[in-house]
Amino acid sequence: MNSGDARPVMPPVRLPSDAELAREALAAPLLARAVTLARWAEKGVPVGAGGELLADDLASAAAALGFAPDDEGTGLASDAWNFAVDSGLVHVTESDDDAGDDDEHDDEAGVGPADDTPVGTATAGEELERLTAGDPSDVLDIWTDGVEAVLGDAATPTFEELLGGLPGLGDALTADGEIDPEAIDLDALDWDPDEEADFLDSALASLYLFAVTDEAGQGVSLVPLPMVAAASVLPDDVEELSESDLDELSAAVLKLDDRFTTLAGTGLLDYRPVDESVLAEAGDVTDVSGAADDAEDPDDDDMTRYGLARLTPLGLYGVRRRMLDAGVDAPAFGELADADAAALLAALPYRPEAMAREEAELWLDGRDPLPAARQLLEAARGDDPAAPGRRLGCQLVLSLLGDPAEPAVRDVLDDQQLGGLARVWLAERGAADVPQPDEDMVFWLTIDTLAAQLAAFGDEEEAVELRELVSGLAGQHSDFFERAWRTEHPATADVLEAVGRLHPDRQLAKQARKAAFRSRSREQ
Repeated sequence: MNSGDARPVMPPVRLPSDAELAREALAAPLLARAVTLARWAEKGVPVGAGGELLADDLASAAAALGFAPDDEGTGLASDAWNFAVDSGLVHVTESDDDAGDDDEHDDEAGVGPADDTPVGTATAGEELERLTAGDPSDVLDIWTDGVEAVLGDAATPTFEELLGGLPGLGDALTADGEIDPEAIDLDALDWDPDEEADFLDSALASLYLFAVTDEAGQGVSLVPLPMVAAASVLPDDVEELSESDLDELSAAVLKLDDRFTTLAGTGLLDYRPVDESVLAEAGDVTDVSGAADDAEDPDDDDMTRYGLARLTPLGLYGVRRRMLDAGVDAPAFGELADADAAALLAALPYRPEAMAREEAELWLDGRDPLPAARQLLEAARGDDPAAPGRRLGCQLVLSLLGDPAEPAVRDVLDDQQLGGLARVWLAERGAADVPQPDEDMVFWLTIDTLAAQLAAFGDEEEAVELRELVSGLAGQHSDFFERAWRTEHPATADVLEAVGRLHPDRQLAKQARKAAFRSRSREQ
């Protein structure tokens, strides 16, 4: 997490160009079928109250898509029609006679097929023309609108799911075995729409995180569904699953199987559903949830029985877009190329080393080295908590600049905040006439570097490099802590306190804590 920023931060993601993503969106089954139906409806098609197709027209829509007019074919056609309506590829206009009866109808598209009473007319919408024009951003916007509606539907259980296990359900059945909605106590339904939406968002975020941290290459590995479910519903610190945990995990796996099956047609993800044999065994919860214990073994062929999923590049784009809308910091590789120097330096310390270097190279590409160096050095100044990180990023970018940047670097040799890193840059290039730093500058640069490392690591317990750096400094300077607490740097006390927590040598840790106390007292 970036220093001074309370927003959640995701690792950076590599995305294809908008043009490539737009091609993926156009090839996604739901959008491709929705475009076909929008063109099929160009001359006008009668629709029901919520914009759904009438029974005969739904069969015709299935035929237009090359499907048989059976339940499966009309179901696929209905899904594609919903996508067309929700994305604006199809525009629905109500008949004047029925315009005042909106509250008597379900306003959701696709409840149908409707009865044979048309309530309005559907024609090709304005978005079809935008899509046909082929601008990648327009294509992605239209695809996103349709996907948002599908996500909303996926997070909404069917009527049958809601009624499952409902007390007194038998009293709501008619003599013909049909459900009488008026006889159902709706208050007893166990469904929280916000909770369902959060569950699906959490699962997608887990897939996103799996993809951007995949050592085999971003998004290459399919993730077993029990791993996704566990990441979504179980606490991070759980060590042993209780029986209730297993029950919750089993229910989550089966729920995700249904939700991901619904989402597969959007192009968001590649999904291999839970095997039918597992579904048949689902009455024994351990048969599903027990897979979590084996999920760490990617070579276990049996894990494929429990479902496998991964986000596509288009899915990574879509989930990142949702995260950004929700206020999550979800950086993308290459987005810093046109940023100013301050934004670049603020971001680099929190990127993996190889990616940070690539980002710096992209930023420098096409820029004149000398002005670029001056911009970087100016952006690196500051006494704010994030300033040490900016200076650490500045060192990285300056390391990629050659001799043309030297005048800018020499200009800051006497600067308290930048003089140390300037001397390091010049010395690494074997430059002549590099003045030796005084003791104050050496210790200031040391504290500054440690402060940047602390901010970048986040989880201090894993700051191995930090511990090694402090151990080396303490070994070289027997009075390191005695001198360090006197350093005129705003982060001195914080750094020494952190060293006191992190250092494995109890004696050195004690010295660091004592030095931190003296630094705090000095500040007062």
